[in-house]
Amino acid sequence: MTQERAWRKSSYSGGTEDSNCVEVSLAQDALVRDSKNASGDVLAFSGPAWRALISWL
Repeated sequence: MTQERAWRKSSYSGGTEDSNCVEVSLAQDALVRDSKNASGDVLAFSGPAWRALISWL
């Protein structure tokens, strides 16, 4: 499921290949993963939950 999706790195990641960061994939939902462990666990948010989180930040 997560392999076919487009992923974007956080703009807060530091911009280097070895920096710690998260990636997000936005579609009908939002998936968040650790960029250093792309095949690991993924946090999934519904569209409304993602918008609520982002508006809170």
